[in-house]
Formats: sequence, C-alpha cells, structure tokens
Amino acid sequence: MTPKEWGLAAMSALEIAQLALRVALAAAFIGMGILHFLPKGRRTMQAMIPPRLRMKPPLHPHGLVVISGLAEIAGGIGLLMPWDWVRIAAGIGLVLLLIAVFPANAYAATRPEKFGTLAVPHLPRLIGQIVLVALVVAASLPLTA
Repeated sequence: MTPKEWGLAAMSALEIAQLALRVALAAAFIGMGILHFLPKGRRTMQAMIPPRLRMKPPLHPHGLVVISGLAEIAGGIGLLMPWDWVRIAAGIGLVLLLIAVFPANAYAATRPEKFGTLAVPHLPRLIGQIVLVALVVAASLPLTA
C-alpha cells in the first residue's frame, strides 16, 4: 500500500513520527504486559516486588503482577486509539504505572545475583524510566488543539 492509501499523505512529518512512536510504545507495553502472564515472566516479576510492598490479596505479588500486566496491555492499546482523550488517558495511566513499578526495578537492581540482566543499576534505570515517561507523554498528547 502507498502512504496515500494508509492516510499518511495528509499527515505532517511530526504526526507520522508520533504515530510511529505510539505504535512502537504500544508494541513494547503490550508485549511486556503479556509477559506478566507467562509463567517465567510472572515468577520473575513477582520476585522483583520488594518485601515491604508485599500485602494481602489482591495486592500480593501475584495480584500486583496481574494488575500491572493488564495496565500495560490496556495502556498500549489505548495509545493506538484514534481518540485524543483515550490516548491521553492511556498516557496518564502508563506514566503512573512507570512510577509505580520503579520500586520493583530498584529492588531488582540491588540483587544482580538473583535477577541477572534485569538488575540494571539505579541511575541508568532511573534515567531510562524518565526517558520512557517522556516518550509516553510525547506519544499520547495531541499535536494540535
């Protein structure tokens, strides 16, 4: 198909870039969300939850992993929706999710013997999270009023 057939001809370069960013982020969040439901991914993510955040159901590690997985999938799908308000809501949700999961990432960072490559040191992890938040914001906000 040609760009015109895809409707891209009427889009500015910035709009096309934002669309590409939304698609890439959606794929990443949906993919990560799905990993929350696969046995190995679920076990790893449950182990990443710091002991001080482990609570009784539904907020025990399994529940938190399910909730965060569903949030990632919903947020990823939301970024692909044609309605600004849905993309904005998805962006807000994903930013809040990224903030909420940072303690688990920080906990994993302090245990490289347990989490291997997931144990990214604090500063690079924090910088990565900030960049990801910025990308989500850029992808979810409307370009025109």
